Amino acid sequence: MAPKPLPEGKGGFPVPSHVAIIMDGNGRWAAMRGLPRIAGHRAGADAVSRCLHAARDAGVDYLTLYAFSSENWRRGPAEVADLTSLLRYYLRYKVAELHRENVRICFIGETERFGQDLVEELERTERLTAGNTGLTLVLALSYGGRAEIAGAARRLAEAVRDGKIEPSAVTEDVFSRYLLTAGMPDPDLIVRTSGEHRLSNFLLWQSAYSEFVFLDVLWPDFDESHFSSMLKIYASRERRFGGRPG
Repeated sequence: MAPKPLPEGKGGFPVPSHVAIIMDGNGRWAAMRGLPRIAGHRAGADAVSRCLHAARDAGVDYLTLYAFSSENWRRGPAEVADLTSLLRYYLRYKVAELHRENVRICFIGETERFGQDLVEELERTERLTAGNTGLTLVLALSYGGRAEIAGAARRLAEAVRDGKIEPSAVTEDVFSRYLLTAGMPDPDLIVRTSGEHRLSNFLLWQSAYSEFVFLDVLWPDFDESHFSSMLKIYASRERRFGGRPG
């Protein structure tokens, strides 16, 4: 089902309800400066904070960030350990600040792969912020779009097997309820930084009607001006959702 047209935001033009971002370029940012890759990831974490505040100020309801893909497990053990340590640090020392700012935090992906101690941190974060009514921040961790669709298909097949739903009742809307993003609106806008032009297995089902914007900026350099720029590009698009031109 195509999303409804959006109301005007604070800037006087339509603001996407849900923005999803593929944060790319941390490694190249570090390499250009002769720094270790973890320095790029730390700088990228600072960009997340700027992006989050820009989204909230613009009136965005949902911000989904591709923080760690299922393919990222193929990276060297040292880099995976650095990324995991960085995630743990922000969960322990930054969540309280976001909670005070009324941000709700959710996680999607095969998070169990991070181990029980980190899974407990993620669950604690979700419980703490569950009642917040401001921006919803969704972090995709150990996430892959194909794996998500396959998992939804398995769960739906089990429901059919158990007699909870008839095969003839399976529709796109019903299938969506078995995705990790159930209950969330599909992204209106998907953005990728660093000049790459790929989805890289991100929100494959949910992006059916999304607008795409590709920015040349490396993620650690992303700031409020880039967020404003991509919103203006989005506002300039004519969204027909498969209908005829106006």
